[in-house]
Amino acid sequence: MKTKKKVSLTIDESLYNDFENATKTYNKSKSQLVQEALERWLQEATEKSMAEGYQNMAEEDAYFVDLTLDAQRETL
Repeated sequence: MKTKKKVSLTIDESLYNDFENATKTYNKSKSQLVQEALERWLQEATEKSMAEGYQNMAEEDAYFVDLTLDAQRETL
């Protein structure tokens, strides 16, 4: 079993009310909902960061290809 840590949060009252309703709607504890939300957010943030990194790499690669082709044209 994983070790659990206790957390204290301060959130807007309207969000808290929605959160309370969600615990009843989905029949889950507050801890379960927060853990699932954090896991999902971290997964999405990681995927977004990786996608941006790959996009930046692709742009750098395209720039390098252009530079290399220009250099090759000059030598020919």
